[in-house]
Amino acid sequence: MKQRRIVLLGATGSIGRSACRVAAEIPDRIRIVGMSGHRNISQLAKEANALRPLALAVPNAQSARELQSLLSYRPKTIFIGEEGLCQLAQMEEADIILVAIVGMGGLRPTLAALEEGRDIALASKEVLVVAGEIVMATARTHGCRILPVDSEHNAIFQCLEGREIKCVKRLILTASGGPFRTCPVEKLSAVTREDALRHPTWRMGEKITIDSATLFNKGLEMIEARWLFNLPMDRISVVIHPQSIIHSMVEFVDGSVLAQMSHSDMRFPIQYAVTWPDRIAGSLPPLEFTKLGKLEFQEPRYDVFPALNLAKQAAELGGAAPAALNAANETAVTAFLNNQISFPQIWKIVASVLDRFPNSEADNLESLLAADRLAREMATVEIEGGSE
Repeated sequence: MKQRRIVLLGATGSIGRSACRVAAEIPDRIRIVGMSGHRNISQLAKEANALRPLALAVPNAQSARELQSLLSYRPKTIFIGEEGLCQLAQMEEADIILVAIVGMGGLRPTLAALEEGRDIALASKEVLVVAGEIVMATARTHGCRILPVDSEHNAIFQCLEGREIKCVKRLILTASGGPFRTCPVEKLSAVTREDALRHPTWRMGEKITIDSATLFNKGLEMIEARWLFNLPMDRISVVIHPQSIIHSMVEFVDGSVLAQMSHSDMRFPIQYAVTWPDRIAGSLPPLEFTKLGKLEFQEPRYDVFPALNLAKQAAELGGAAPAALNAANETAVTAFLNNQISFPQIWKIVASVLDRFPNSEADNLESLLAADRLAREMATVEIEGGSE
């Protein structure tokens, strides 16, 4: 296999940093030819100076000037703004685009890359949650692959290799359960920002860590799996697995179950997605089964954490409802991180928005973006008015 040339969108987040580590560990197999950053320009400069990509992208001209002052080399191009992000995603030097931008910011560049025939390694679940039908149709039209980077979807992808989807009875996404897996419901209102950011097994960005604590992360992953693997929601389930060793499972029609296992390190799925179909030796640690102890599995507490049911509701409504779910959740999480609302208010706000949202078709990007804006406005009104 020749060296794979990658554009990394979102180089300064937790996924992006792990991807940079993977590229540094196997430089003969991976070269990052482009990367983008948003707020953390100093971190972007640090990664760029180490890996020396041909092109970079930042939000605005001021960020570009700051970046240039910190670089120890001269890149070919520094792109600016959302248009620049799309141009970076369409670089002709790239073989695959790793989309690791948090939230809706990865949607337009993903579509731009697909329209140029680029394969996508997808870590931004919101891209498929909001616009799954459009994204998958674009990929089919241009003959592109979408390779999952989320540990759960990457695990399912590995379990399914060489097997037809008609042989699948059920996809089983595993969830750590977050820091409040066993917390009594009456204590959730007292949860602080700091409490919710203490994830028991993964080290991630703030937004995804809060989503893990509410289980919205798993709800979004159910919708993402529906598009990635072309299965209805009633054949996608969730099980709590606190050790985070089994990353997901596939149950087949004959009753057999395949599981993918590894340590909780995002370098595993990142490396597999960007080097697929090869498996490459590296510095990633193997599992030592005699030291693992027990592996536990539990049913989610749907009554205490309604995020999974809200995700199912949005998926069943279809149209722009999943976009509204995602937008309301992002808005509520930001408010919680800013100490504006309590922890349980996150899902109460999302439920309220979803119940009142005037659903519409999701057949074009403009209608989805309009639905996203409306849901954010509705959530903001809830936050400012109080929803308890």
